[in-house]
Amino acid sequence: MSGSLTLTDLPLVGLKRVQRRLRTDERGVFARLFCADELRSAGWVWPIAQVNHSLSRGRGLVRGLHYQQAPHQEAKLVSCVRGEVWDVAVDLRVGSPTFLRWHAERLSPQASDTQGSAVLIPPGFAHGFQVLSDEAELIYCHSAPYAPQSEHGLPVLDARLAITWPLPVQGLSARDAGFAPITPDFAGVEVS
Repeated sequence: MSGSLTLTDLPLVGLKRVQRRLRTDERGVFARLFCADELRSAGWVWPIAQVNHSLSRGRGLVRGLHYQQAPHQEAKLVSCVRGEVWDVAVDLRVGSPTFLRWHAERLSPQASDTQGSAVLIPPGFAHGFQVLSDEAELIYCHSAPYAPQSEHGLPVLDARLAITWPLPVQGLSARDAGFAPITPDFAGVEVS
């Protein structure tokens, strides 16, 4: 089943939309979530180190904005498998032409009758999402395992980022609500 994934460049350098061709019949739907051969052309050159699943309940709930610093930086392939989310990536890479800019994609398992959607996020980006449906489930493929000693985050309502959330922000965890604002001297993260 070659050609199951279509990759599109997004406004932030290295960030990609991944559209999946859905195969439907009277039994239901089949979609390929990951294909190393097809994603290699988009820059995914790492093994999958970890796959995570999240279930989030409540419209407006926000998770994020999370990132890991070197040596545990990670690329992520984020897929919504149930419900709908506003998925946000923020470029934190030192020297990037899109440094501190954000981009959001509306993700759902069926962006249309023939395609599902996902986002390929390179290392050096912060990531978060807002739930737009009653519940949403996401699957994340990570290029590096979770390393709490390297984990950092940004406030979802940071004035310097000025992210436009479609719904009022709610349901932040204590950890996510406690991230310090971006300071004027924040230079970004090095990508190794």
